[in-house]
Formats: sequence, C-alpha cells, structure tokens
Amino acid sequence: MALTDRSLWPWRLERRVQPSTAMRLASSPLAAVAMLITGFIALSALGTNPLAAFKVFFVEPVSSVYGVGELLLKATPLMLCALGLAPGYGANVWNIGAEGQFTLGAITGGGLGLYCSSAMGHWSLPAMCVAGVLGGMAWAAIPAYLRLRFRTSEIFVSLMLVYIAQLLLSYLVHGPWRDPAGQNFPQSPPFADNAVFAPLFEGARVNIGFIVGLGLAGLSWWFGAVTAAGFRMRVGGLAPAAAAYAGISERRNVWLAMLIGGGAAGLAGVFEVAGPIGMLQPIISPGYGFAAIIVAFVGRLHPVGIVFASLLMSALYLGGESAQVELQLPSSVTGLFKGTLLFFLLAAELFINFRLRSSAVRA
Repeated sequence: MALTDRSLWPWRLERRVQPSTAMRLASSPLAAVAMLITGFIALSALGTNPLAAFKVFFVEPVSSVYGVGELLLKATPLMLCALGLAPGYGANVWNIGAEGQFTLGAITGGGLGLYCSSAMGHWSLPAMCVAGVLGGMAWAAIPAYLRLRFRTSEIFVSLMLVYIAQLLLSYLVHGPWRDPAGQNFPQSPPFADNAVFAPLFEGARVNIGFIVGLGLAGLSWWFGAVTAAGFRMRVGGLAPAAAAYAGISERRNVWLAMLIGGGAAGLAGVFEVAGPIGMLQPIISPGYGFAAIIVAFVGRLHPVGIVFASLLMSALYLGGESAQVELQLPSSVTGLFKGTLLFFLLAAELFINFRLRSSAVRA
C-alpha cells in the first residue's frame, strides 16, 4: 500500500482563516497537561510511583514558608530573563545568550560590590544593580553590532558568548578575585553586609528581586501595549516587509531588543550573586538563561503569562532537587519535564493557525 494512501492517515491539516484565540489561550495549559502525562509514563517506566513522585515534585517543596520562599527565589531570575527576551522574540530578534549576559551582570555588579561597597555605603546595592544592567547590555551589544554590521546570526554569536562569559568568571574566581581566606576554594571574598540583599520575610531567602520582577512585568506590558517603540517591534516581527515599507528601522529594533534582553539578564545576575550566593563562584546559575527561553514561550511572550510560567519552571527546579534526594531519581528527570514542556508547547502552537480535518469531509 502506498504511503500516500489516505487510509493510513485519514486526516489533513487545514489552515484557519484567522488564528484561533481559544487555542492561543489553551496551548500553554495543554502543554503542561501533556508534560504531566509524559512524566507519569516515564516515572512508571523507572519503577517509581508516579503519584508519590508528583507529590515530591510539586507539593512537598512548597509545604513550608522556606519552600515558598525558594519557589519565589528561583522564579526571580527566570522571570527577569524571560521578560527581557520576550520583546526581542516578538520582533524576530533571537537572543539565545541570556545565560552569558546573566553571568556578565554578576561579574560587573559583583566586582563593584567587592571593591567599592565600603566607599558607597547605602548606595552600594543600587550601584551594583546599575553595573549589572550595563554589563549585560554590553555583552548583548556584541551580537547586535555583528548582526547589523556583518549580517551574522545573533543566535550563534550570543550562544558562543555564553561560554566566553563563563570562562571569564572562572578565570576571575580562580585568579585575581580569589579569596585568600577561602581555604583554596575558587570563590571571591564574601560581599559586605551593605552589598547583600536582605530576605523579604523571616525564614526564607527570597529578596526584593522578586518584587522588582513583578514591577518589570508591569513595565513590560506598558512598553508593549502603549509605547510606539513596542508597536514598532511587534510590527517588525509580524510583518517585516510592511515594517520596512512603513519606514520602521530594523536597526533600532535589533538594538532595542538586544539591549533590553541583556540588561534584564544582567540585573538577574546581580540579584543572584548579591542574594542567596553572597559571593562570586565558578557556577552561579543552573541554566536560568536557557530555561528562560522556555518560560518566555510558555508565557506566550506576555508579561502576565511569563510570571506564571516562571513559577511553574521554578517548581520543576525545586521538584527535581527534592526528587533526587527523596526518590533517588536522576537529575535528568528535571530536564525531561522541561524538554517535554517546550516540545508540547511547540506542537500546540501548530493548531493556532491550523486545524485537523478529515480527508473524507473534503471528498
């Protein structure tokens, strides 16, 4: 029987007249449900009780004040990075290097805190935040310039810069910034008290970075919905030819998208090293910059969706750590959840513009 025989697959994809609003709203919840079903099957195959594992993953980590604080703490860098990436993705500017910009922000902000905090007094933390934003923006400016000057791919350039940033951090904490009293560990001296963010509430480690993230979500909504710059970026992403005809500058969109993404990631880096870590060390992120790409798309590139998606991704991080300790599951289980979430989200995206129709109906 021929592979093209309709009896093998009696369905066909038909383009919708207009994108489906219902599917646009339902795609993320459907992807989350499909992720849980896949996780149920995978955990069963590993010989683990799926219901008990889901309790360890999603309930036990937030069953205490400390656990809720950890949920919000891990959601903070995910939220900040994703909010920075979303405007660029809507404008077809693909910054994949938020992890490197996160690291540069930590280096510039953390370096200022290490060597200038005593002179700046109460202004130490605001100055560190500004330095982190500028560091992330400077790192993001490299792929922006190369795209506009030499038409290079910002995807590859920003991704390769991640590894350069990580090697730079490793060099600093193994070399000139190494703590002489650190018992030979590769880390910087601890930050002074005025260069560390205090917890928001007793018994938790979450700091004001989460509040700043919520504020930036509101600012991001205002930028996209009200400002002319946000409108130009949306038009540039949805209809590049129409944008060029209308005189909308691709150059301005690229610079704006990359600098917003780099600045937000750099700020997230400062909140991480001046918050729960309290120093610079070779590894300061478990991959927040890469996970933020998933967060941005699960949140439909909308600020409100990104806030909830960051909480979901944070729960996966916490659940993975808890499962490793209590159930002796491999760390790759967390990667399974994250990967299948993105996979099913991309699959659900198809049905925003297409629908399944029976071939018999057409006949």
